[in-house]
Amino acid sequence: MTAAPAGAWVDSHCHIQPGHGPDTVDDTDALVSRAQAAGVAWMVCVGTDLETSVRALDLADRHGIVRATVGLHPHDASKLDVEWAQLEPLANDARVVAVGEAGFDLHYEHSPRVVQRVAFRAQVQLAKQVDRALVVHTREAWDDTFRVLCDEGPPPRTVFHCFTGGPDEARRALELGAYLSFSGIVSFRNATELRAAAAIVPGDRLLVETDSPYLTPEPNRGKPNEPAYLPLVGAALAAARDDDEAAVAARTRENAARVFNVTT
Repeated sequence: MTAAPAGAWVDSHCHIQPGHGPDTVDDTDALVSRAQAAGVAWMVCVGTDLETSVRALDLADRHGIVRATVGLHPHDASKLDVEWAQLEPLANDARVVAVGEAGFDLHYEHSPRVVQRVAFRAQVQLAKQVDRALVVHTREAWDDTFRVLCDEGPPPRTVFHCFTGGPDEARRALELGAYLSFSGIVSFRNATELRAAAAIVPGDRLLVETDSPYLTPEPNRGKPNEPAYLPLVGAALAAARDDDEAAVAARTRENAARVFNVTT
């Protein structure tokens, strides 16, 4: 397969804020430099609560290739009452390309399910109000996630980040008009169903991400993940689709620009 040209890839979801992976701003600067050298054109730094959302905005000011999201991760949904009054206005900021990540995580359930539901509904509504993409996190919670999206009506630009389902869940998400973003899990040996899902996603609904510092792709598992490893994820995604790496890079880059309303 042909290699993608430099600057071809877009990391649709990463956490490179100090304290969320990197320890300092200098560490983040180094991550961004390595990503550029590896062929990453731009990246979306994702907020999970008020503090990490503000830090994502700061990084967007510091680096022209960084865009920001603001939101409450389901783990942090219990912060809704305390942080929402400050978090909500940030969604209108010009540096913000999406609301979230928001949704359900019933694997750990660090926040009660009912609280996750309230926070998710609020963020679905906010994404529509401010005309931003919605970034969805769902883990062991497909029915809950789809129920809220169907009840509220999904925003026109909705992303299932770090998609982990099989073909059936992919079809349900696609029927809602959503984009599916694939992480380093697509490179894992036991991810057969995920690769089957990747193979059926239309080219215009496909995104790629690192979710760094988590989910490091093969052959670098065991190391902290970073956006510089995105071409490895892209290569695994292309292989799952029996597609050309450069073609996947171009499609996912175009899709990211469209879903996040970024002019490149």
